[in-house]
Amino acid sequence: MNDWRAFAWKRAQVSLIAGLGYPLINVLGQTLRFHVEGLHHYDAIIASGRQPVMAFWHGRILPATFYFRRRGIVVITSENFDGEWIARIIERFGYGTARGSTTRGGRRAMVQLIRAMRAGKPAGFTLDGPRGPAHSAQPGAVWLAHATGNPILPFHLEAARAWTLRSWDRTQIPKPFTNVALVVGEPMPVGADATDAQLESARVELEQRLANLERRAQEMVRSA
Repeated sequence: MNDWRAFAWKRAQVSLIAGLGYPLINVLGQTLRFHVEGLHHYDAIIASGRQPVMAFWHGRILPATFYFRRRGIVVITSENFDGEWIARIIERFGYGTARGSTTRGGRRAMVQLIRAMRAGKPAGFTLDGPRGPAHSAQPGAVWLAHATGNPILPFHLEAARAWTLRSWDRTQIPKPFTNVALVVGEPMPVGADATDAQLESARVELEQRLANLERRAQEMVRSA
């Protein structure tokens, strides 16, 4: 009976968090003023009949979730308590979910992403998620691009005014009515015949590209 009560309480918590989280993020997102550079790279990939493997840092999940809503992007969400309420929120924003993580169910989640991309869906990766270290790219996005033939599309968002959480990723929550810079970089192909050394080189290059995009986004919000 105690196990059943604990399970029921967890389900109630998930429903409560998701029920409050979606409208709060949606209302906040509607107030943000996005200044966008490089979105034509996304459009060009779609126009070519391919799908982007979208890649960014974990600390910018909130504005990214709002801006790229309703595009059918499939992302990995954990199978734990946090992953459940996160999945419910982002699904309401029009995202698909592949359940798993780098520590549990990761292979199954990657298979789901491959299937989703073959069905014409973009994929999204928080490169340093789910636990960091911050701004250190995990190999998942590079591996998915290698497996599917789709290019990686790095991007970064930066808010002019924001609350920064004391979390490992320094999550940024933009303040209402602030300017948010979104910089989308050039597509990054990964060859189907790439060696392990070349895949590692691509991972390092991806980190460098994200660092450059972050600097550019910071420049944009300072001048907006």
